[in-house]
Amino acid sequence: MAPLGSAYGERAGNVVVGVSDSLAGLAALRRGVREARATGRTLVAVRAWEPPEGEALYARRPETSWARLWADEARRCLERAFDLALGGPPADLRIVRRVIRGRAGPVLCSVAASADDLLVIGMARRRGPLARLRPRPVHRFVPARAACEVLIVAGPRLLPQEARMLRRGAGAAVPARTGSGRSR
Repeated sequence: MAPLGSAYGERAGNVVVGVSDSLAGLAALRRGVREARATGRTLVAVRAWEPPEGEALYARRPETSWARLWADEARRCLERAFDLALGGPPADLRIVRRVIRGRAGPVLCSVAASADDLLVIGMARRRGPLARLRPRPVHRFVPARAACEVLIVAGPRLLPQEARMLRRGAGAAVPARTGSGRSR
């Protein structure tokens, strides 16, 4: 447990959230906001990014204009996540936004370096017959190496046709569910 930071029951430390615009990342952001409100902590929203081809290949032919472009896209993704998850940044919280170049696991662990922090990450539900073969490096790395409490938030359960529609961008056309769990 984290020590109390004031007479009003506020806790010391921050609520650090790994932000992405995936459904699991948006669920983590909503939960992080809820935890920050409940404890009076500062919400630190972190978006880690790397060059698409990886740092090793980027180091061979560095191009600063491309790096600025990717960093700007990471900033837009961070703002878009607040819009998608909450309709915009909450006005009642202290929010620090950080866009950091690096792998997500080490970046999140370095930002949430105090034992008083709470680190919130989202975890998408695995689907399909080969789901176990796909790596989940952030979800293995963070709980094993974090210096603070880690809260892993599962993404929402979707019917297969709902997931397909969301991937295609037709989220408004999701069929209604009946009592039996089947779509009409």
